[in-house]
Amino acid sequence: MAQKILVIEDEPTLARLLSYNLSQEGYDTKVIDHGGDGLQEALQQSYDLIILDIMLPGLNGFEILTKLRQKGNSTPVIILTARNAEDEVVQGLKHGADDYITKPFGVAELLARVSAVLRRTQPEDAVTDRNKTNEKVIQAGELFIYPEKYEVALNGESIPLRPKEFEVLLYLVQRPGVVVTRDDLMNIVWGFDYIGGQRTVDVHVSSLRKKLEMNQQSVQIDSIRGVGYKLVANTIKK
Repeated sequence: MAQKILVIEDEPTLARLLSYNLSQEGYDTKVIDHGGDGLQEALQQSYDLIILDIMLPGLNGFEILTKLRQKGNSTPVIILTARNAEDEVVQGLKHGADDYITKPFGVAELLARVSAVLRRTQPEDAVTDRNKTNEKVIQAGELFIYPEKYEVALNGESIPLRPKEFEVLLYLVQRPGVVVTRDDLMNIVWGFDYIGGQRTVDVHVSSLRKKLEMNQQSVQIDSIRGVGYKLVANTIKK
């Protein structure tokens, strides 16, 4: 059965981004854009995780957290905080949050944190059973990617990748043969509000390409001039 995630977020673009990518990962996701309504939903229905924005209409995230914990609701919560808002992080953790993500964030970081919180907060037996049956591995030629572990192996040898290199590779390998634009990579990996330029994407792809293409032919990253990149592999299995 799919794990259930409640997203309480009133910014439409971010809410759609969260809902789409969590659903793509197999989570049963519901989005609510009002603090009061979100609190009622969290109290009336059972969820495995709540992703909670701080600034909300009706009730803010701190008020929601406080009321949940006062009523004995122990559902794990990840709060969404603004850049350089250390006070929000501290308050959120004091009010009972289990983790936090600072905006802007990439989708890969979000999914990794969601997976980590769910592993930490679920009963050990349930985690063990799920890992046995649902450990995610993506194969592209002789390249093996383990999304939940941030690990990559090529021809049986581990490839050390920086976090953003891994996230770029994961996004490309999930779309084999499809041209991915630089804007797409920028938004997904670095976040919609990232102020850097597309040169950042090019530098990371260049470094990633060198690490992947050394002494092997099973997988490569092609540049599509003026557009972006695509991953080409002999075989891809999910």
